Amino acid sequence: MTSAKYYLVAAEVLPEVILKVAEANRMLRAGEAKTALEAAKAVGISRSAFYKYRDAVQPFTDLKTEHIITFYALLKNNPGVLSNLLSSFAASGANILTINQSIPTSGCAAVTVSAETSGMSETLEQLIADASALSGVVRFEILAG
Repeated sequence: MTSAKYYLVAAEVLPEVILKVAEANRMLRAGEAKTALEAAKAVGISRSAFYKYRDAVQPFTDLKTEHIITFYALLKNNPGVLSNLLSSFAASGANILTINQSIPTSGCAAVTVSAETSGMSETLEQLIADASALSGVVRFEILAG
């Protein structure tokens, strides 16, 4: 059995059919098309062309290891503290996946936030520094990831 070889190629030099197959794959994953035929028609290729290349064409970002990190925060029970913390995630480009908050006791609530961080526009260290500096954030640290 021959082992597969992979090449990293700029999208601009790929044949148009490969780019259309990638778009059809994206449409299927996103639910924008229900069937392969519907996706193929939407991008202007035949169903057979789609099936010929569908398993061989993946965007480079899909091949990267995901960077999912769970953060722990201890927040004062004041209006807007959680909202400001979540805004710092949005500003960094992190994609929040889950949020869990305990009922506040002794004036503070424990919060865990899991986020996909591979698309961040700033460093992880900067996110931690920004979040830690927010008013009402008692503690902010990485729990897992």
